[in-house]
Amino acid sequence: MSRAKGTDTPAPAPHAADSHDLIRVHGARVNNLKDVSVELPKRRLTVFTGVSGSGKSSLVFGTIAAESQRMINETYSAFVQGFMPTLARPEVDVLDGLTTVITVDQQRMGSDPRSTVGTATDANAMLRILFSRLGTPHIGSPKAFSFNVASISGAGAVTVERGGQTVKERRSFKITGGMCPRCEGRGSVNDIDLTALYDDTKSLGEGALKVPGYTMEGWYGRIFSGSGFFDMDKPIRKYTKRELADLLHKEPTKIKVEGINLTYEGIIPKMQKSMLSKDVDSLQPHIRAFVDRAVTFTVCPDCAGTRLSEGARSSKIKKISIADACTMQISDLAKWVRDLDEPSVAPLLATLRQTLDSFVEIGLGYLSLDRPSGTLSGGEAQRVKMIRHLGSSLTDVTYVFDEPTVGLHPHDIQRMNGLLLRLRDKGNTVLVVEHKPETIAIADHVVDLGPGAGSGGGTICFEGTVEGLRKGDTITGRHFGDRATLKETVREPNGKLEIRGASTHNLRGVDVDVPLGVLVVVTGVAGSGKSSLVHGSLVSAPVAAAEGVVAIDQGAIRGSRRSNPATYTGLLDPIRKAFAKANGVKPALFSANSEGACPGCNGAGVIYTDLAMMAGVATTCEECEGKRFHASVLEHHFGGRDISEVLAMSVSEAEEFFGAGEARTPAAHRILGRLADVGLGYLSLGQPLTTLSGGERQRLKLATHMGEKGGVYVLDEPTAGLHLADVEQLLGLLDRLVDSGKSVIVVEHHQAVMAHADWIVDLGPGAGHDGGRIVFEGTPADLVAARSTLTGEHLSAYVGG
Repeated sequence: MSRAKGTDTPAPAPHAADSHDLIRVHGARVNNLKDVSVELPKRRLTVFTGVSGSGKSSLVFGTIAAESQRMINETYSAFVQGFMPTLARPEVDVLDGLTTVITVDQQRMGSDPRSTVGTATDANAMLRILFSRLGTPHIGSPKAFSFNVASISGAGAVTVERGGQTVKERRSFKITGGMCPRCEGRGSVNDIDLTALYDDTKSLGEGALKVPGYTMEGWYGRIFSGSGFFDMDKPIRKYTKRELADLLHKEPTKIKVEGINLTYEGIIPKMQKSMLSKDVDSLQPHIRAFVDRAVTFTVCPDCAGTRLSEGARSSKIKKISIADACTMQISDLAKWVRDLDEPSVAPLLATLRQTLDSFVEIGLGYLSLDRPSGTLSGGEAQRVKMIRHLGSSLTDVTYVFDEPTVGLHPHDIQRMNGLLLRLRDKGNTVLVVEHKPETIAIADHVVDLGPGAGSGGGTICFEGTVEGLRKGDTITGRHFGDRATLKETVREPNGKLEIRGASTHNLRGVDVDVPLGVLVVVTGVAGSGKSSLVHGSLVSAPVAAAEGVVAIDQGAIRGSRRSNPATYTGLLDPIRKAFAKANGVKPALFSANSEGACPGCNGAGVIYTDLAMMAGVATTCEECEGKRFHASVLEHHFGGRDISEVLAMSVSEAEEFFGAGEARTPAAHRILGRLADVGLGYLSLGQPLTTLSGGERQRLKLATHMGEKGGVYVLDEPTAGLHLADVEQLLGLLDRLVDSGKSVIVVEHHQAVMAHADWIVDLGPGAGHDGGRIVFEGTPADLVAARSTLTGEHLSAYVGG
């Protein structure tokens, strides 16, 4: 028997293209990062951990994602770049191995009144095409089913050149839109109380108008007096019908005042454009208070809130109109679309099914397409953005997620983990900023930043496997296995808030007594009705007004680079007054946004140079050297420090400074104490709000509201953006609030907060129309013992019950 001789063939050398398996970052210095260098494996799931403010977002979003986006933008022509946001190159020495980045962040979706879940995800666009092709009776193109397109028509003579002759022809056109003509596609109409607009016993010259900004000393006074439409000295109650109509309703009309061309417009159309067309929550506080006082919003009687015209509502497919389809729960709508079988629109139906199924798969099947996008929570908005990527065929893409488990019940986190792993297994690099141990546990690679926050962070504390993190001596490693225990004794309530027949959104006539004087946690799967119960029935209830409810929601802090913790919390007011009193000058001198501003940079500290499609350049102001104040202001001292030195202090330093000695200022010390209580002792008083992380912003909001006088505090997911170590500090803060005589009601998914509660209200059993009921009321110990709900099962596993 013969044997063939074996020959040792050398393994082929790896192809040069296969050697780029790492994303290399060297010398990153964005925000608080301190020359960070890290190598991240491609086509793997990497989780970034660390306390809130340690530099995770600065590394992932501010460095890696920002540079990828900047380089992609540079591939477009200068003309196209002029329409795109301009991005500066991040402060980093080397960035190598980058791929196209798709960012899925927690930024709230636009709160434009016309934006809905359907319009934000293109599901509405596909439904409009579907109804324009299959709907009976046929009423027109897809525009006929859009609540953002009005019906218009017109006719007139046009001049055309034909055969060397000029011929006039009559032409007409008509566009059929789906907008309800009465509410103009908003779903609600407003009724304006005229007594809130003006005092009819006074004349315009005497200041009859009550609308914010309408003073007769400024331009409005010149426009009203120069228009000639009415007598400035006649009381409004004596106006003729014509004069009153001109004051309230006149369409924009060109006028000339003192030789200047201006436009006069009636008060009501002007208000419609400047105030009522915007989201009420985005208005300035004094304008919002005026709108709340003067305007009543009611559901449009013509379209019943569907925003659509009668024609759009009349066209149906299998007895369902587009208005009915958008009102349906998405899980039900997906089932209805699956039952449609029409070969002529097969590609459209396939894409629509895939989009709707993605909603269900990602745990948002309880939403409806007509839900306003501004009402989505941060977690819901992030998952809505994920939908367009789930069925994508792209590979070798870097997906960057910012805490994808925010707002998710432990039951839903398992599903989210599966989605992240699926994206990785398709050959993509997945980078996740996360605090939840359940998601950290599935990582292929972990990068832990810290050791502290702010100036105490910005370094890599650990890099490696999850097992290595568990054994490592970092804050995350030490707290990774932490499990809160059930309290041996719970507090006794001293009263109760009664909710009867709550039916907001998906609630089904819920009756519940919320105990007072204790820590109450309202929980349940995402979409079970928690926020509807707490914000819709509890915060707005008449009995709640009597108790003095302070509601702290997840709404984003609005602030420019001129805003900082000192201005946002009101801390700067007592500081300015203390400086003014000590130096015998005006308080306005000690504001960089007012009289004390450096004239060179207008108090910004830097001078911005716009370079069109290139990234703008910010250079430190040479006049004030970045201190933001006029040189003469810095000559005034208080407690041996000038105002710029005080704003450069951390909260902890300032608390000590204003707490004793010649700089003792009780009003400032109280606010600083609240900031330290929520764990923000490391923040600088003058640090721009735009540089704060999500967790820091939420705690800043919490500290601000803690100063309000109220007996009941309602918190919406206060652990969002908090590290495991920060959650312990939050629990201590909640305990101190309750022990000081307050009642605290928390909407929360975090098991540590549930275990720490005195009383739990659990909603469910499912989401959307499968939820909306109370499935448990009682102590955490009873919930663990019963294990009768999804929350009970997960809490029992968490505490080892």
